[in-house]
Amino acid sequence: MSLIKLVLFLTFFLSFTFSHAHPPGFNFGWGGHHHHGGMSFGLSPQFYQFSCPQANDIVMSVLEKAIAKDIRVAASLLRLHFHDCFVQGCDASILLDDSATIASEKNGGPNKNSLRGFQVIDEIKSKLEQTCPHTVSCADIVALAARGSTVLSGGPNWELPLGRRDSKTASLRGSNKNIPPPNATIEGLLTFFKRQGLDEVDLVALSGAHTIGVAKCATFKQRLYNQNGNNQPDENLEKTFYFGLKTMCPKSGGDNNISPLDFGSPRMFDNTYYKLLLRGKGLLNSDEVLVTGNVRETHELVKKYAQDESLFFEQFALSMIKLGNLRPLTGFNGEVRKNCHRVN
Repeated sequence: MSLIKLVLFLTFFLSFTFSHAHPPGFNFGWGGHHHHGGMSFGLSPQFYQFSCPQANDIVMSVLEKAIAKDIRVAASLLRLHFHDCFVQGCDASILLDDSATIASEKNGGPNKNSLRGFQVIDEIKSKLEQTCPHTVSCADIVALAARGSTVLSGGPNWELPLGRRDSKTASLRGSNKNIPPPNATIEGLLTFFKRQGLDEVDLVALSGAHTIGVAKCATFKQRLYNQNGNNQPDENLEKTFYFGLKTMCPKSGGDNNISPLDFGSPRMFDNTYYKLLLRGKGLLNSDEVLVTGNVRETHELVKKYAQDESLFFEQFALSMIKLGNLRPLTGFNGEVRKNCHRVN
């Protein structure tokens, strides 16, 4: 290359680079990342590298204390991310309270009186606001908290694309319509997941989040007393498991009594959940149908993850990235909320 050409090339290259410099706090990820479902512009694991490098450390330090105080927090935060992303994408719409313009998703059927972990998100947000004001979105906090909760429970870690922004709207209707219920059939589950661009592999892997956490008696009572409208229990329930559940979940009352989703190792993020499913010891109908439903792929995947924990961990991480990339607001869309409960 001649000297003149080189100079021209460098001049062009530098002017191009500077004219495309990002405004502070933005990262448009020029390449975009190809994920099933097209491009997710602006999400990049390095998003806060300069604007708030300590973001994840702050998240983890708050989480460690919160989980030490209440072991259930980890599962609650994972669920919060899931229930957020399934409604209008991962935009922290789930955190918005009722207001003159917002009908809160917290009042949706799957969320009312059962979503938890809001105080932990608030604490993370206030610490981040002290350190890097107006920088880290509530949507990214929810995603970081879900990953951190997984790691602190003994599960996998993954490189998390960041740069989501917060929505200025919520969808109560979406929260009632898009979140799979605990009594879902296998066909129902696959439909709910396909609607989000997630397939049967994602369904089985993400259901593995039930390796931690608990469920209320109300969510599985039907299986104990009236599975098919004939006043009979679900015949797929293993007998001793069934009798144990009946003692803590009586036919009338006790709806708020809780039972672990994975009684084998309820505090550990591991593959015990799948082993229990194969033995008729899945708590929710939506767990057990992965095995008993008439879909061979889901049954095969449960067997694979029961045999090979590292395979489950690997796929869980991939499916969580896919979940976290659902319709994010990026660039100049949405906002970075000061207070996660209301729009700026």
